[in-house]
Amino acid sequence: MPDTADTSAADEIRPQLEADTIPVPAPASAPAAAEAAEATPALPSPKFFRQLAGIVNAGQSRSVILGGEIHDLFFAPDGAAKESGEGTYVPLVDFVCERSKVAGLLVMVYELNGPIRLMSAGGDGKASGWDVIKRAWISWKSGVDSDELILRALTDKNAEKRQKEMEDDFDRHVGDVVGRPTLALEFLRQLTLCSRSKRPDGSAYLPEQLLILIEGADMILPAGNGDIGASSATDRHRVAIVQDWFSDPGFMNARDTVVMLADSASLIHPRVSKLPSVLHIGVDAPKIEQRRHYIDRFLAGKEPGGVAGQTVELWAGPEALAKFSAGLSIHALRRVLIEAAHRGTPLTPEDVVGQVEAFISHQLGDDVVEFKKPSHTLDDVVGASRLKAFFETELIPRFKSEGDDALPGAAVAGPIGGGKTFIFEALAGALDLPVLVLKNLRSQWFGQTDVIFEKLRRVLESLGKVLIFVDEADTQFGKVDGEGHATEKRLTGKVQQMMSDPALRGKVIWLLMTARIHRLSPDIRRPGRVGDLIIPVLDPPLLSQDRTDFLKWALKPALGDPIDEDLLSLLDTAIDNTSAAGFAALRSRLKSETAAGRISGSDDVLHAIRDQITPDIAETRRYQTLQALVNCTRRSLLPDPKVTAEERAEWMREIRALEAKGVR
Repeated sequence: MPDTADTSAADEIRPQLEADTIPVPAPASAPAAAEAAEATPALPSPKFFRQLAGIVNAGQSRSVILGGEIHDLFFAPDGAAKESGEGTYVPLVDFVCERSKVAGLLVMVYELNGPIRLMSAGGDGKASGWDVIKRAWISWKSGVDSDELILRALTDKNAEKRQKEMEDDFDRHVGDVVGRPTLALEFLRQLTLCSRSKRPDGSAYLPEQLLILIEGADMILPAGNGDIGASSATDRHRVAIVQDWFSDPGFMNARDTVVMLADSASLIHPRVSKLPSVLHIGVDAPKIEQRRHYIDRFLAGKEPGGVAGQTVELWAGPEALAKFSAGLSIHALRRVLIEAAHRGTPLTPEDVVGQVEAFISHQLGDDVVEFKKPSHTLDDVVGASRLKAFFETELIPRFKSEGDDALPGAAVAGPIGGGKTFIFEALAGALDLPVLVLKNLRSQWFGQTDVIFEKLRRVLESLGKVLIFVDEADTQFGKVDGEGHATEKRLTGKVQQMMSDPALRGKVIWLLMTARIHRLSPDIRRPGRVGDLIIPVLDPPLLSQDRTDFLKWALKPALGDPIDEDLLSLLDTAIDNTSAAGFAALRSRLKSETAAGRISGSDDVLHAIRDQITPDIAETRRYQTLQALVNCTRRSLLPDPKVTAEERAEWMREIRALEAKGVR
C-alpha cells in the first residue's frame, strides 16, 4: 500500500481524538439531587487527552509519557450512544482505548506481569486484530505476501512447514512476554518495525496504525540513582532497547505511537525520559466541572455505588460539594459519597475538608506536608499594633484577591523568638483558606524530590486557593550557587518558578518564615516573588505601647489587671530579655509559681524577673535583626520610616563587623 494511503488512518483518528466535549446526561431527579436535576454544561474532554490527540494526529512525537493522576477514573461515553451522553467512569487505560476506537487503529496494552492485550478489532472487521498482525508479521519475516504463502503451502510441504513454524514462532513471542518485560519491549519494538516496513511493491505489511500503551513504565524502566552503570544488567538491557527504539529515525518518522504510563516522568530512567524525542504530558487532578459531573451521576444512580432515589444528605447542593472537594480524585470523591450514602447521616463541609486533607497528606506523605488549623486569632496577638493594622488595610485584602493586585506571597524576617510564626499563623486563620505547611520537600532517594514536587504542583493547582506556610524557609530552600547540592538547586529553582507563575498568581500564596532572610536565594527575594513584600517582625521598642502591652500580658497571672504604673515601670527596667518569646517564658513561669503559692506580691515578681538570665544569643539576634531591617521592602514597616541612606549604610557596616566576628 502506498504511503499516501496510510495517512487515512490519521485522518480518521483526528475527529475522534480531538473531540473537545462529551455530552452530559441530564441527572435523574432524587431528593438529594434537586440541584443535579438541572441541566449542566457539556463536560470538556480532559486536557491530557486533547494534548495526546494533538501529538498523535500531528506526528509531533511517537513516544509520550503520561504522568500524574493516572490511577484516577475518567468519563468515557458509550461508543454507540455518544450523542445521548451515556457512559461511565473508567480507569485511564480503558478511557484512552474507548476514545481511540477508530478504523485503521490497533490499540495494544502491556502491563508488567501480564500479557499484551489488543483492545480493538482488525481493520477489515472480519479477522481478529491478532490475526491481522500475525499475517503482517509472517509476511514481513518471510518477505512473501501471506496469501502467496497460503498458496505455496497447498502445493509445497516445505512451504507449509515453514509457514507453520513462523505462526508458532509468533504465538510463542506473544505468550513469552507474560512476566518478562524485557521480551515484551523487544517484541513491541519489532511490531513497530514490521508496521513501518514496506513490501517490494511499496505497500505496508501492516496498514493499520499502532497505539501502544505501556503501564507501570516506572517499574519496567526504573530511574534508580540515575547512573546507568549502577543499574542491574536486566534494567540496562531494557533501557538500551527503549533508548534505541525511541531514538530510531525510522520509528520517529513513522505512524505508530508508544505511550508510557507512570506516576511521574522522573521515576523513569533519565536515558529514556530525557530523550529529545520523548514528550511529557501531565494528567491533572479533576477540576470542579469534572467533580460536579461525577457527583450528579452518582446522585442519579448512574455510577457504581450510587443508587437512584437513595438519599445522600448534603449541607447544600452538589455545586457546594464540588467546590469543597477540591483536591480529591474521582476515586476519593466516590469513597466519600458511598460512605455518606451508607451511614445515612448528612455530609458536612468538615467531613469533606477532612477527607481532602487526609487524601492530600497521603498523596504527598505525612513527612512532606500537613494541614494547619490555627487555634488562635489576631486578637490573641499581643503588641505588633502597626503590623496588625497593616494586615487589615493591605495584606489580607491582597492575599484574598485573585486579580492583578494579588500578592504571590511574603517573606517574614526577624530575630529568633520574635513571634513570627505565632503572628502569621493567626493571619493564616484570618484568611479562611486551606493552610498547607511544608515540612520537607527533599528525599534521600534519587529522583524522589522531583516526584514530590510534581505531586505538590498538582495538589496546589487542584485546591484552587491555598496558603503555603514554610517555617525555617532558609533550610527548606537552600543555595543555588556553586556550593549548593544539585538537588537543592533544582528544588529551589522549581519553587522560584512556581512563585512567579502567572497561572498560579492569586491562587497560591507563599508565606516564608525565617530568622535568616539573607540565606534565602536572591532569586526568591526579588520582586515578583516573595520579594514583593518582606516583613520584619522585631522586638517591641523601649517605651512603646507594644512593649507595655507585652509587659502587662506577662505580669497579669501574678499581679492581675490593672497594674500600678510606677510598679510597671520598675519591673520593666528589670527585664533583660525583651523578645516576644522572653515575655512568653516570663508569663509561663509567673503563672506556674503563682499557682504553686511561691509568688504573692510584686517583690516576688521582681525577684523572679531578676532571677532569669538571658542566654548568650544577643549578637546573633542583633545580626538577624539587622538582616531583617536591610531586607525589608516597606519603609512604613521599619521602626523609623524616615530612615536615611546613611543609617542603612551603618546597618551594613555593623553586619560586616558581626560577620568578621563569626556571627552568621
